[in-house]
Amino acid sequence: MKSRNTAIRAVKPTSAGRRLASFLRRDLLSRCKPARSLTKAHKRSIGRDNLGHISTRHRGGGVKRRYRIISTLGQCGEGPFEVMQLEYDPFRSSHIALIKNHEGRKFYILAPLEITKDKKLEYGSEASIHAGNRLPIGNVPTGMEIHNICITPGSPAKMVRAAGTKAVVMAHEGGYTLVKLPSGELRKFHDRCEVSIGVISNVAHNTIRIGKAGRQRHKGIRPTVRGKAMYPEAHPHGGGEGNTSIGMKAPKTPWGKRTMGVKTRRRPNLGNLIVRPRRKKRR
Repeated sequence: MKSRNTAIRAVKPTSAGRRLASFLRRDLLSRCKPARSLTKAHKRSIGRDNLGHISTRHRGGGVKRRYRIISTLGQCGEGPFEVMQLEYDPFRSSHIALIKNHEGRKFYILAPLEITKDKKLEYGSEASIHAGNRLPIGNVPTGMEIHNICITPGSPAKMVRAAGTKAVVMAHEGGYTLVKLPSGELRKFHDRCEVSIGVISNVAHNTIRIGKAGRQRHKGIRPTVRGKAMYPEAHPHGGGEGNTSIGMKAPKTPWGKRTMGVKTRRRPNLGNLIVRPRRKKRR
C-alpha cells in the first residue's frame, strides 16, 4: 500500500490501529543516538505550574526523552559549517541538523527543507542566498522564503520555527523590511535582524494520522472528556438530561473562565511595526 504523499509512509493493516495510521518517512534521517554533549535531561512537569496545579489540561505521561539544545549559525562560531546528519527531534515538529564548524565543534540547528548531508552553510552579511544560510534580513531579496526570525537585532530567534512554516520578504524601506508571516500578519523587522533562508523541514507533519490512542499517550497527551458530558460540580457545561447545549453565552473552562474566542495574545507596544494584523478565523 503506497501513500500519495512521498513523505508519508503507510503500513500494513494488521490491526484496527495500524489500518488508519500513517508515519513520516525517515529515510534521510540518522538512526544514531543524539550527541550527548548537545542534550540535557528534561524534568517532566507536564501541564503543571510552579505550585503543581494543573495549568494545561489533558497533558501528562509520555515516553522519557532528552532535550536537544538548538542553536543558530550565529552561535556556532566561525564558518563555513558542514552538515553532518539530519535527525529527529521529539520536542519539536521539524527535523534538526547536526553541523560542525571549522574547528570541529558540533551544534544542532533547525533543518530547512532543501538541506542535505555534507552541505556547506554560510553565516554573515556576505552569505549567499541558499537554503540554510543565515544573514541579516536587509540583505535578503524580496520574494524570498525565510524562517527562524529574530524579533530585534541581536535577540534569539523566536518566530517561524514550526515544521513546514515560512515567511516571505515583501519589501525593504527606511531601514526596515516588510515580512508576511505564516499567520497572514504583515510586520516590519529591522534590517539587522537575522533570518535563515528556506522553508522549515517536515512539511507533511500535519497530515499524519495517529491511528490509535496509544500513540497520543506516548506523546504525553491524555484523554479529553467533553465538559457537557460531566456532572455540574465538575464543569460549568455539565448537567442536564440527555444531549443538551452548554446553556450559556460563551464556553468556559472548568474553573469558570471564558475560553474559545477570548484574546490571550500578549501584544507589547510595537508602535507601527505591525502593518496588518493576523487574519481572523471564521466562526
